[in-house]
Amino acid sequence: MRPESFENPPMYVAVMTYLGFGIVTLFGYFRDFLRAVGLEKCHIAREREEQKDFVPLYQDFENFYTRNLYMRVRDNWNRPICSLPGPVFDVMERVSPDYNWTFSLTGKTIDNVINMGSYNYLGFAENDGDFLKTVADRTQQYGLGVCSTRQEMGNLAIHEELEQLVATFLGVESSMIFGMGFATNSMNIPALVGKGCLILSDELNHTSLILGARLSGATIWVFKHNNMQSLERLLREAVCSGQPRTHRPWRKVLIMVEGIYSMEGSVVRLPDIVALKKKYKAYLYLDEAHSIGAVGPTGRGVTELFGLDPSDIDVMMGTFTKSFGAAGGYIAGKKELVDSLRSHSHSAVYASAMSPPVTEQILRAMKCIMGLDGTTVGQARVHQLAENTRYFRSRLQEMGFIIYGNDDSPVVPILLYMPGKVV
Repeated sequence: MRPESFENPPMYVAVMTYLGFGIVTLFGYFRDFLRAVGLEKCHIAREREEQKDFVPLYQDFENFYTRNLYMRVRDNWNRPICSLPGPVFDVMERVSPDYNWTFSLTGKTIDNVINMGSYNYLGFAENDGDFLKTVADRTQQYGLGVCSTRQEMGNLAIHEELEQLVATFLGVESSMIFGMGFATNSMNIPALVGKGCLILSDELNHTSLILGARLSGATIWVFKHNNMQSLERLLREAVCSGQPRTHRPWRKVLIMVEGIYSMEGSVVRLPDIVALKKKYKAYLYLDEAHSIGAVGPTGRGVTELFGLDPSDIDVMMGTFTKSFGAAGGYIAGKKELVDSLRSHSHSAVYASAMSPPVTEQILRAMKCIMGLDGTTVGQARVHQLAENTRYFRSRLQEMGFIIYGNDDSPVVPILLYMPGKVV
């Protein structure tokens, strides 16, 4: 695999960017002055007069760029969509009489708009009646929700079927599914580590990983993104020095990384991290939210992409919200790990079980990728995504765009820099 690409912008781009934001800031202060003296209508949310003695809910400056920059280009985002998130979709036409502070729908739709912002990597978020027949059948059989936790009355046969299929798909002993992808990280990490443990976290890790690490009460050290020298330095210090003040050995040392980083499009240097993990006797937590189903010859994620043994990864985490066109997430690994989470995970004990139609949707998508449905449709989609990814990246580079990430990453960040270019 080639090294990650993080191209620096030319000097004129940096100058124009600073100049653009400087102009926006100056005009923003001028417009705030006009609002304050009543010469421009003020649309922003403000504290009511009778609440002037209360602590304000937000500081005024926090809203500066929202009201003076984002509002001018807001029509590019939050568009009401009225079709599935395929390669193209339909959006509802809207107009604004007050420069995007409020919108009203015209009743018309804009058809076949190119979809540049969906994680529907393999197109399984579809509305084909033949494909979705099993999902419809499960909905009629079980309803839309189980209204209970897995530990009480919400444990269904299809939940256990999906967990077995996930374990088979990943090549591990056991797995456990959860109804929310974000909570799979934030609610399970505290069940794995706690006080007296050390987490070594990549500086570009997702918010769910950061929140889970903070909730755990463990000590958190951050290493530079995909930088093995930075990680090894922290591992060596952790082994040699132990805990602060007492210098006792850490109870656990957990390295926390993502397979594909969702904002940068970079792929984790997994072979190097596994080598360091083994050298310093640490544990490895791998978040494959954006890589499972999307990379590797058969869609098994970054472990397959690098040809590694799944048993080298202590905790394998992923979500069903991207490649599988559904919702929720999973934790997979050794049976002892999963059995422990069933008893100690907040998400397992307190959260409602996964919705039956969502469970069936994941089952049918995963079976399609594995070829268990008797077709090669799933594998064709995996190969098509890889081909599309490389083609899209190469053409963007030919057009002169600055993009980040790895050739194998379906996340393709395009750097625009200048505020005027965003629209």
